[in-house]
Amino acid sequence: QKVKDSMRVLLPVLLNKSHDNYDKIRAILLYIFSTNGTTQENLDKLIQNVQIESDSDMIRNWKYLDVPVISSFVVQQHKYARRDRSKEETFQLSRWTPVIKDVMEDAIENKLDSKDWPYCSRCPPTWNGSGAV
Repeated sequence: QKVKDSMRVLLPVLLNKSHDNYDKIRAILLYIFSTNGTTQENLDKLIQNVQIESDSDMIRNWKYLDVPVISSFVVQQHKYARRDRSKEETFQLSRWTPVIKDVMEDAIENKLDSKDWPYCSRCPPTWNGSGAV
C-alpha cells in the first residue's frame, strides 16, 4: 500500500530515543527521496527536532549528487544529450544504454562541453585521435 501521509509515519520513528542518529538520517533521506525533495523550512525543522544538527551535512550534501534535497518550483535538470543508438545491434535483454557510456565515448572523442565538464582536459591539437589520452 502506498503511504498517504509519510510525515505522520516518519515522526514517531524520528522522535523515538532508542533509534540511532544514523537510522534517523536514513529515515529522513528516504522521506526526501520519496517526495522528490522537501522545503528548506521543513528540513530545518526535522533536523532541529530530531537533534542531528552536527550530522545534517550528511543530508544536505546529497545535493552535490543531483538529488533534489530542497525542492523548488524551478527544478533545473542536468540532462545530457543522448546519442542515437537506434541502429546499433543490441541483445534482447540489454536495450537500455546508461548515460555513462555516452559520456565516456564523448570524452574519448574530445566532445565534452567544457561548461558541464570543467575538469576534463582538452586533448592537444596534434592528437591524432587514435585513443584516449
